[in-house]
Amino acid sequence: MSAEAAEFDLVLVGGGLASCLIAWRLALDRPDIRVAVIEREGSLGGNHTWSIFDSDIASEDMDWLAPAIAHRWPAGYDVFFPHRSRTLQTGYSSLTSERLHMAVSALLGDRLIIGEAVHVDAQGVTLADQRRLGAAGVIDARGPRPTDALLLGWQNFVGRTFRLAAPHGLTRPTIMDATVEQFGAYRFVYLLPFDDRTVLVEDTYYADQPNLDRPALKQRIDDYVRSRGWTIEAVVAEEEGVLPIALDGDIDAFWADGPPVARAGLLAALFHPVTGYSLPDAVRLARMIAEQEDLSSAALRRLTESHSKDLWRGRAFYRLLNRMLFRAARPDERWRVFQRFYGLSDGVLRRFYAGTSTMLDKLRILTGKPPVPFGRALRQVRETGRGSR
Repeated sequence: MSAEAAEFDLVLVGGGLASCLIAWRLALDRPDIRVAVIEREGSLGGNHTWSIFDSDIASEDMDWLAPAIAHRWPAGYDVFFPHRSRTLQTGYSSLTSERLHMAVSALLGDRLIIGEAVHVDAQGVTLADQRRLGAAGVIDARGPRPTDALLLGWQNFVGRTFRLAAPHGLTRPTIMDATVEQFGAYRFVYLLPFDDRTVLVEDTYYADQPNLDRPALKQRIDDYVRSRGWTIEAVVAEEEGVLPIALDGDIDAFWADGPPVARAGLLAALFHPVTGYSLPDAVRLARMIAEQEDLSSAALRRLTESHSKDLWRGRAFYRLLNRMLFRAARPDERWRVFQRFYGLSDGVLRRFYAGTSTMLDKLRILTGKPPVPFGRALRQVRETGRGSR
């Protein structure tokens, strides 16, 4: 199908975070571009809360995202470990899928198309009901799929938002409370105080497998709430997730697998290797695409593949840290890695989470007695370039 015959200039397959930000940025910068988003469930963004440090993206991008930001904590955040507690001054914000849907669906109108994509190619998308959407450009952003090309650990979590009978007393987010029992993995509790009586309590594990024992995690959340002396009045919301943590892999093989179209989000391996968070990468990709003059499928494939591979190769240091965490540290001792890490300066921490660590930062992170057995850590220095095969 020729570009002249196409119904749309660009079709985004999947209505998750990456697609939403691309569509949103194009609507702001290039409103003449005919953009459609295909979403199986009809509601954009799923059921998620995405969080970001102020230092993760440019201030103008924080301004752009403001309509989707449901909560902001300018006073920083706390971390707690058995032998270290600390308040850091970097501001923190959270976006919600509900706010994201409201912002982006209003821009799309009838170009938010409910349906399941069963075939994706460079000329368009075929839906399960046999509708065919022709497009000059196609980006696949349907989320991660199983791959043997990457070696991954996992950040598994269940979150429950509670309305409490009395104020909880929190004034800032708790990014990590690792004083809790570890249960054979690096476990911590994550807290977001939405108002004086409403709080998100998330039980999180850095685990070797992407498994969620929902009943067990919910029980541990309830036990944690009781340990804080809080009384639950109502459960407001629940969410869960399994985020990839990159250890090693073959990025060329990763991109060689699947339809030869552009990709975005986790399907493009665009996530912070240590946290699994994809919001900063999604913001930057949306900016890049909005600035791209040629939005044809071929040009977008070149752009997204090159960008993904460049980031992967530039983030080898973070994968080294993950190998030390997952392969050198004993599972119930992994908390010691993060406890030591949070003894570093604010600047080192900010740049680490933004994925912009300097060479001096890297030396500071690695210098000193490692919180893992030295010999086991040394064996992880060299990346194999192989995935899970």
